[in-house]
Amino acid sequence: MRIGQWLGLFALIVSLYILWQIRQLVLLLFTGVVLAVAINQLVRRLQRSGIKRAGAVWLSLGIVVTSLTVSFWLIVVPFIDQFQELVQLLPSGIEQIRQGIYWLEQQVAPFLPEIPDLNQIVQQIQPFLANLPAQVLAFFSTSIGALLEFLLVIVLTLMILVNPQPYRKALIRCFPAFYRHRVDEILTRCADGLGAWTVGALIEMVFIGALSGIGLWILQVPLALAHAVLAGLLNFIPNIGPTLSVFLPMAIAFLDAPWKAIAVLVLYIVIQNVESYWLTPTVMAHQVALLPAVTLTAQIFFASFFGALGLLMALPLAVVAKTWIEESLFKDILDRWQHSSS
Repeated sequence: MRIGQWLGLFALIVSLYILWQIRQLVLLLFTGVVLAVAINQLVRRLQRSGIKRAGAVWLSLGIVVTSLTVSFWLIVVPFIDQFQELVQLLPSGIEQIRQGIYWLEQQVAPFLPEIPDLNQIVQQIQPFLANLPAQVLAFFSTSIGALLEFLLVIVLTLMILVNPQPYRKALIRCFPAFYRHRVDEILTRCADGLGAWTVGALIEMVFIGALSGIGLWILQVPLALAHAVLAGLLNFIPNIGPTLSVFLPMAIAFLDAPWKAIAVLVLYIVIQNVESYWLTPTVMAHQVALLPAVTLTAQIFFASFFGALGLLMALPLAVVAKTWIEESLFKDILDRWQHSSS
């Protein structure tokens, strides 16, 4: 290898090392790009109706902010009263659970190991209580960091959405001159893929929210609309989001009647099976094709490297990675090798 090639290889290794060290910042930037691409779908639709881009951008932002505010109002505000009711009923619920455990102990006491008394339990939780102030401080610091990251993502989204071309050109210039035209095409395909995935995700969220709302209304579960909105929003996180969305309506239904909690669980299982085996293959086949195993693997992979934000952005990352692999690896390298050998 020539000295220039060695220098290029060294620069590539150093660049990859730097990117790895700032991977959390890169993920925040990618999150801003995904949000900008998603909002840009609405901007383009408004532009087709004759609105100039500046007006379309601000109108789209107004629609998004209004939608988030309405969702917050539908979810958080009604749950405050329900949460207070849960707190008030907590002592009686604990007493019922204690009586149930006592009855169970009486039935199967000969088969159970010795249960520690109250003093032993207190001694075991003393280390936890001693570290409680440090844990509270760590939680406060984490919350401040999450808030700053959220504000950074919002700023990046606005900057990219208002004028995306300079950032696109800057990224293209990071590649060799002979490949820049190809990179421009791949970035266009990535944007189209993210846009199609956004549309598919919104369709699934609306479908899950509508079915959840109808089912909870039939079961006469309080706050059916709020639960439906929450189920639709949490469906953004495949596999994990639908599981989390069932606990709150089950708890609220349990306040009304215990059998309703079981009915809510059955309802959500049926909805998720319909979504997994019919809706997702039907909708995403026309938007962006991601195999279920690829989706689950992407969630585990990106969550292990980037934490909670990586789990949240696993599917957009998988869509972009899939596009780059298909275009740069398969089409530009492997397909040409096969063509040249034939």
